[in-house]
Amino acid sequence: MSPEPSVVLSKTFATPFQNAIATARTCYSSKGIVRDEQITEKNYPLAQSVYHAGHHTVFTHAYFQFELANISRQFIWSFLHSHPYYNSEQVSQRYVSIKKDAFLTPPLTGEALRVYRNTLDLQIAAYDRLNEKLKPVAEEAYFKRFPSRLKVKEKYDGEIRKKCQEIARYVIPVAALAYMYHTVSGLTLLRYYRLANQYDTPTEQKIVIEKMVHELVKVDPLYKVILQEELPIEDTPEYRFFMANRSYYDTNSQRAFLDEFDASLDGRMSKLVDYKQGNESILAQSVREVLGMTRAHLSDEEAIRLAIDPSKNPLFAESLNLTTLSKISRAMVHPHYTFRKKISHTADSQDQRHRMTPASRPALLAHWSDSPDYITPALIRQDADIQKMYDETMSRSWEGMKKLRALGVPEEFTLYLLPNATSVRFTESADLLNLHHKMAMRLCYLAQEEIWRASVDEAEQITAINPVIGRYLLPPCGIRHLADIRPYCPEGARFCGERVWTYSLDQYTRTI
Repeated sequence: MSPEPSVVLSKTFATPFQNAIATARTCYSSKGIVRDEQITEKNYPLAQSVYHAGHHTVFTHAYFQFELANISRQFIWSFLHSHPYYNSEQVSQRYVSIKKDAFLTPPLTGEALRVYRNTLDLQIAAYDRLNEKLKPVAEEAYFKRFPSRLKVKEKYDGEIRKKCQEIARYVIPVAALAYMYHTVSGLTLLRYYRLANQYDTPTEQKIVIEKMVHELVKVDPLYKVILQEELPIEDTPEYRFFMANRSYYDTNSQRAFLDEFDASLDGRMSKLVDYKQGNESILAQSVREVLGMTRAHLSDEEAIRLAIDPSKNPLFAESLNLTTLSKISRAMVHPHYTFRKKISHTADSQDQRHRMTPASRPALLAHWSDSPDYITPALIRQDADIQKMYDETMSRSWEGMKKLRALGVPEEFTLYLLPNATSVRFTESADLLNLHHKMAMRLCYLAQEEIWRASVDEAEQITAINPVIGRYLLPPCGIRHLADIRPYCPEGARFCGERVWTYSLDQYTRTI
C-alpha cells in the first residue's frame, strides 16, 4: 500500500568474514598478523566455534553501510535506534518539509483502509495548516530574539518557516517515511536478524532486516556459516508476558499506569529518581588517584574542578569530544544519575541518539489507550486558536485509531497513526561523563525546544544535590566562555541570538 522499503548495501570490507577469522587467529599467532588471504575453508569451523562460545569481538571489525529508504519513523525509533551499536544520518523533519505521499500504509483493506487513510489525511492537512498558522507567532518570538533583523525581515523568512516546521511536525504520524545512511558491524547485523521479530514493528522489521541480510550474504556468502534463524516472536519475553496477561491490558488499566507514572514526575518532564550518594566525593577521590595526590594536597572541590571545569580542563573546549580519552576526565564515569521522563515520540527520537545515556523505552502497545495522550510544544501554547486546532487534531487521530482497534486491525499497524506528539514514558540513566556531553548539546538554545526543556529540568536537579558538579553543566557557549575560547558560540551563522553564557540556569527561557 506504500513504497516497499529500499535497502542498499553501499560500502563494506572486501572480505569481511575472512577478516573475522583472521583476527581470531591473530590472537594465537606466534608469527605475527594473520591476513584475510591466508584464510581457507578449513578455518570456517573456527568461526563457528568462537561464535557459539560468545567470543564476538572478531565480528565487530567489519562494518556495513546501508542506504535505507521508505522506512517509518516508528521502526527507526522502536528498533534501529533502540540500542547503542550503530550510526545513522537520517533526513530531518525539523529542516526538511514532509511530502504528502511520504507515509507508510500497512496492508489493510476495506473499511480499515478507509479509516486509516482518512486519519492520515487529516494529520497531513493539520501539518500544512499549522505551518501557516504558526508563522505570525514564530515571527514574533524570532524578532524578539533578533530585533535588528526586523529591518530585513524577508531575509529570514526561511529560518522562521523552519521554526514553524519543527513544531508543526508534532501532528505528523510516526508512519512518516524516512531515508538514511545506517552503519553497523557484522555482529550487530547478526543480532538484528536473530531478534527481528519483536514489538513494536515486527512486520516492517522482518522485511527490512531480511533485505539487509540478503545484501550481506550476496557480498559475502560465507556469513551463512554462522547465520542463525530468526527467533519467533513467541519466544520473546515481551510477547510471552503480553499473551499471559491479555486480560490486564484494557483501557482502564493502561490509563491507571499512565496516571501513576505522571503523578510520580511531580510536574517535571524529567524527574531525578536515583543517584549515587557520594557522587562528588567519588569523583574527587578518583581524580586524586589518577594524579597520585592526597586529600591534604588536593581538596574535593579542586579535584572536581580539574575534571569538569573548562578553565582547568581545556579539553571541554575541544569540538572533538576528547574527554573519553583523558585520564582525568574519565573519572567522571563514576558519578551516576537516573531520571524518569515523559517526552514526545519526536523528542525522544533525538534523545535516544545519545547512545551512552541508555533508557528502558517501552513497547508502545503496552502504553496506548483510547484517550489522547500527547505533548504540546510551547509555541503552540502561545495562541489559543492554534492550540484548539492542535487539540482537535489529536482527538481525531485517537478516534481514528480507536475505530481501527474496533475493526480488529493489528496493533502494530494501528500504532503507525500515533502522532509525533505522542507521550513516551521511560527511565534513563547516565554516568556524568556522557551526561555532560549530552547536556552540552541539549542545553544549547538551538536544540529542539522540548528536549532542551527536559535537559534544563535535569541540570536543575543535579545542581540541587551536587552543586559543584551542577555548576559546570553548560551549553557549548558557557563551556567556551569558562575556557576563554572565542567566539563563545561555536555555531557561527547559526548563533541563537541569546548571550546564554551570561545566564544562570534559572534564567533559561525560550519558546522557539
